[in-house]
Amino acid sequence: SMPDGVSYGHMEVEFTQHARDVIAARRLDFEWIRRTMTTPQLVEDAADGTRHFLARVPEQEGRVLRVVVNPQVDPPLVVTAFLDRRMRGRVP
Repeated sequence: SMPDGVSYGHMEVEFTQHARDVIAARRLDFEWIRRTMTTPQLVEDAADGTRHFLARVPEQEGRVLRVVVNPQVDPPLVVTAFLDRRMRGRVP
């Protein structure tokens, strides 16, 4: 089962119900999400105000996990997460 929150940096984050649903449906491991937020290989600030954390997942043949966070609320909210095929060649 997924914990209520996870800390990255000095922040606790929580998950929207949508994020919980897609994380379960996509069989994403909570540890991959925590690791991507705490030690991202790339961070992007999107025009909509969300912050995107990206990192390769060794357990998924090095595919790139994208975790989308709304940092403008307290606590920050994980909005969604998915393996981003478009980023395969763009993350070191």
